[in-house]
Amino acid sequence: MQIRKLGNSNLEVSALGYGCMGLSANYGPPTDRQEAITLIRAAVERGVTFFDTAEAYGPFTNEELVGEALAPFRQQVVIATKFGFGINPDGSRSGLDSRPEHIRQVVEAMLRRLKVEAIDLLYQHRVDPNVPIEDVAGTVKELIQQGKVKHFGLSEASAKTIRRAHAIQPVAAVQSEYSLWTRDVEQNGVLATCEELGIGFVPWGPLGAGFLTGTIDTTTTFDPSDFRNRAPRFAPEARAANLALVDLLKRVAEQKGATPAQIALAWLLAQKPWIVPIPGTTKLHRLEENLGATAVALTPNDLLEIADAASKIAVQGARLPKEVLALSNR
Repeated sequence: MQIRKLGNSNLEVSALGYGCMGLSANYGPPTDRQEAITLIRAAVERGVTFFDTAEAYGPFTNEELVGEALAPFRQQVVIATKFGFGINPDGSRSGLDSRPEHIRQVVEAMLRRLKVEAIDLLYQHRVDPNVPIEDVAGTVKELIQQGKVKHFGLSEASAKTIRRAHAIQPVAAVQSEYSLWTRDVEQNGVLATCEELGIGFVPWGPLGAGFLTGTIDTTTTFDPSDFRNRAPRFAPEARAANLALVDLLKRVAEQKGATPAQIALAWLLAQKPWIVPIPGTTKLHRLEENLGATAVALTPNDLLEIADAASKIAVQGARLPKEVLALSNR
């Protein structure tokens, strides 16, 4: 497995990470706990050293799962998690909460769930408009000084917010949705700001919530609890139009002897050397397929061909439900 460095930080991770969310939340019923542990450990055995979770996934159960699964490999891996929501005792959310006292309280609970002495990478999950980002960055800076956190990150933040936070505590990584069908960060200044400031970039949803794998079509149905039932981009008419992008990936995949998913990931890896996608899966064969993307070499001509063809495809539908999208790019 190739190794990449997240910007100017000394945080070195596998070129592809593993997004653990889907094992516990948002894609239907949770995966059997032992099966999930086996899968996470299989990722380690195959060279993955970067694992992504959050207190909100479950909530809490995903961090506990990751903590147990990775306990035998603690010195070999980098665990990233996220704070930023108020979570009630019954698991429901009570809006955003990045108050300094709440961050400190949450981090203590995270350390216990993850079974670690320090959190490798701590992201603010969503920017809280009621708490100045300088206060958030300052709080994480204190936690770093106390040895409870190693690196600071932001998720779905605007370029302006990234700059303000970075001025207080260097930001090691920014995590936002990015793929061939979600390219907002190319236009809103986020990628450019990361490059300028030497910040790593971690695309979540690099396979378009499974759509870019070529395994979803207009007849595919999802579990009632699956968020894709509410995502405008997965509405029937939008899905039918967006299959043009999958057709593009299939054409390139055929030329390269690869799969559409591998081309989608290889395209992201080819954008910048400090980009580290975190695809998730609940299946071992999909994990192995995803990791195979690191062996797919896209030439400059390949990238031009993809860029030209993609520019002619207008992706239909918002990437997230309206209420979730409202929390992004603040």
